[in-house]
Amino acid sequence: MSGIEIVAALMGVLSVWLTVRQNIWCWPTGLVMVGLYIWIFFDAKLYSDAGLQVVYVVLCSYGWYHWARGGDRESALHVTRLKSTAFTAWWLAGLGFAGLLGFIMSTRTDASMPYPDAVTTVLSLVAQFLMTRKKLESWVFWISVDVIAIGVYLMKGLYVTSGLYALFLVLAVLGYLAWKMDLKKHEASFLASSCHLTRDTGCSADSQSSSATS
Repeated sequence: MSGIEIVAALMGVLSVWLTVRQNIWCWPTGLVMVGLYIWIFFDAKLYSDAGLQVVYVVLCSYGWYHWARGGDRESALHVTRLKSTAFTAWWLAGLGFAGLLGFIMSTRTDASMPYPDAVTTVLSLVAQFLMTRKKLESWVFWISVDVIAIGVYLMKGLYVTSGLYALFLVLAVLGYLAWKMDLKKHEASFLASSCHLTRDTGCSADSQSSSATS
């Protein structure tokens, strides 16, 4: 336990709480957190996690921009879903790359717990990228990462970080529920707008068509 770890944990909680609320300040606070965790994980010989934080710097910067101007006509981005085929593909690709990374780390470095570390690393990248696009399913990946990470960090003696990920797990579940509710409201608003524009004639058909397209 160190002062740096405590500050990083607090910034992490703030960043995830802001993400749940879809507040764009989640990205700059996230940048502070990942900067601190680059040092923490390298010192603990969790090299995959340390490298992950470097990638997070890029993804946080991209997410900051995309949330602000990634919607229609460079407007704020709305929550959307992945198609089931895309969701499955992300899982298969993530686990495949995790297996490869775990093998490399176990044979080429002195990395501690290389396979669990690799799984949390790769799935975190998937989750973070999907979050930059405001995909609801990003929270599903985060929930999976948090469950594995809690065990890994407990075994490495990073008790503050393990507690942080336990809190992240709770926030991820809340985030999923909050984003799902927001998505339903946006879909309902979109259908109401479509019906208003088409008045009475063809409203039902047009609404179904618009819903299927979105």
